[in-house]
Amino acid sequence: MIFIDTGAFLARYLSHDQYHIQATAAWERIGSRRETCFTTNFVLNEVFTLLGRRAGNLFAAERAHNIYASKAIKILRPDHHAELQAIEILQKFADQRVSFTDCVSFAMMRQEKIKRAFSFDRHFHMAGFTLVP
Repeated sequence: MIFIDTGAFLARYLSHDQYHIQATAAWERIGSRRETCFTTNFVLNEVFTLLGRRAGNLFAAERAHNIYASKAIKILRPDHHAELQAIEILQKFADQRVSFTDCVSFAMMRQEKIKRAFSFDRHFHMAGFTLVP
């Protein structure tokens, strides 16, 4: 099981991204191992918004269709309790400039017992998760 963060999606789809080569290799490894991938609707909101800004809304919409059709990526949707947990995490890491989306990710990862994150964001490591690649 692995959690996919915003940066991993962006680096996969944007060839000019600084992490594109690393991300492409990591996506291939994950695919060859047939790992179950998780993300949240909060992360996807960020992904599609940023893809739209950087590559156009048509490009973003095409990627959105592919992700939502994928059987390899499970989209987690936080309930009220998970969002309250995210607020507590936001308070705990207030001095770290962590995003609320990341805090939701942390809460969902803890709830689902996911220990690894495909991310280039140091906040995941800071929150106690193992970073991939």
